[in-house]
Amino acid sequence: MKTRILGRTGYEISEIGFGAWQIGGSWGDVSEDDGKKALNAALDAGVTFIDTADVYGDGRSERIIADVLKARGGTRPTVATKAGRRLNPHVADGYNAQNLEAFVDRSLKNLEVETLDLVQLHCPPTEVYYRPDVFEALDALKAKGKIRHYGVSVEKVEEALKAIEYPGVATIQIIYNIFRQRPHDLFLQEAAKKNVGVIVRVPLASGLLTGKLNAQTVFAKEDHRNFNRNGEAFDVGETFAGVPFDVALAAVEELKPLVPQGVSMVQFALRWILEQKAVSVVIPGARNEAQANGNASAGDITALPVETLAKITALYEKSIKPHVHQKW
Repeated sequence: MKTRILGRTGYEISEIGFGAWQIGGSWGDVSEDDGKKALNAALDAGVTFIDTADVYGDGRSERIIADVLKARGGTRPTVATKAGRRLNPHVADGYNAQNLEAFVDRSLKNLEVETLDLVQLHCPPTEVYYRPDVFEALDALKAKGKIRHYGVSVEKVEEALKAIEYPGVATIQIIYNIFRQRPHDLFLQEAAKKNVGVIVRVPLASGLLTGKLNAQTVFAKEDHRNFNRNGEAFDVGETFAGVPFDVALAAVEELKPLVPQGVSMVQFALRWILEQKAVSVVIPGARNEAQANGNASAGDITALPVETLAKITALYEKSIKPHVHQKW
């Protein structure tokens, strides 16, 4: 597994991480046993970065991670979690020092650690980015020794650009994939200039870029790909990267001939992201061991040909860009 540096945190981490949303919830029924097997498979494959959140299964994801790492022992991977989405209502005023410390304390307990490696604000309302006191509260938590570093998980490029104006923001987590290319226009360059770590989520567009979904695919009632198609529960950009399902399926069929022989579409999609040196880590999720191993193997793929990259860009411009580019 190749490694990269996570911005100014200085953490040397695997370029393929483990996104732990699936083992928490909102992806259909994933048993605790399957979740643990998936995480162990990823760690066995050389993954050294895990991303979770306090709301994934109401703490279930964090607790599974704690159990697995305690059982394994040895060198501990870097674990990032998120805070803020427990707020109800989820409003900017809720991002205050008292609430943030309470969220951090809960994650410390769930993860069974004394200090969190990295805490990210969890897609807060845009107004939060214009409140210096929020970031001062995070600085105070660092001073108390409860967190080592902090960052922000964002919905929009504009939010990312605003967040990195704060000197304490060490990382940005953002959606970036073949179907969501806007971060490439400006944000990735600015992040590199400021030595901000970039964590890429939704790299497979909620499974679209596995090439395994079709118009007849049925999703479980509790799977966000069923209940959040139109943004009913949270930002629609988190589900299928915000691309209309039928449009995305057609685009996937056009992508398939571009996948090199002997390479899976998952590996192809993750390799496209890793072409960007400003990206620190990409965090695909996994529901089982096979998916975890498939994700981890993407780091072994050689660079994609220039001609292939150009064809991907052309497809995005023609079929996908009108649906997503200016929204996020």
